[in-house]
Amino acid sequence: MRTRVKICGITRPEDAETAARCGADAIGLVFHPRSPRYVDAARAREIVAALPPFVAAVGLFLDARRETIEAVLAEVPLTLLQFHGDECPADCGTFGLPYIKAVGLAGGTDAAAYAAAYPDAAAFLLDSHAPGAAGGTGRTMDWSTLRGLVLPRPWLLAGGLNPDNVAEAIATVRPWGIDLSSGVESAPGIKDAALIERLMNEVRRVDCQP
Repeated sequence: MRTRVKICGITRPEDAETAARCGADAIGLVFHPRSPRYVDAARAREIVAALPPFVAAVGLFLDARRETIEAVLAEVPLTLLQFHGDECPADCGTFGLPYIKAVGLAGGTDAAAYAAAYPDAAAFLLDSHAPGAAGGTGRTMDWSTLRGLVLPRPWLLAGGLNPDNVAEAIATVRPWGIDLSSGVESAPGIKDAALIERLMNEVRRVDCQP
């Protein structure tokens, strides 16, 4: 099985181009103003315009007001939404796009029970942060606790992934995909092309192993 890769926290068109060129399946745009990787709609539109076909643009929101999300969607051609806060399950699927729901596992969250509350989610993102937090902390988790996990939709592993540990993480839990941000940065929001290339090479290497 091929592990899908999403590079999140993109703030520059050239970083989106690099991620796509190296083989990433998706990039993430953070619309949470308190994040160091925040982009406004105008900047996000420039970034999405730099993407080639078949690379998804995912918009990340954390407890945003409905009118805020709708204003972004009116300007930015996103492919999916990603919700990181305490968004109501009944609201997440009402924006006309599929969505990913983040599950913060710090504190012993039951991922299966949490996922059951979002039956129309396209996928889930399991992160090391606390429930309702934005992620991007660079902290890892005990991946062995997720071995054999079955959720009703595909799930992505996040939290402290980088070129040095991604092969171990994938080999341990075999997630459908991975999501990372700080692990391929030279500074918050500034991606490092060499790190992205190393990461993608490691993902391809471990995917070829039985």
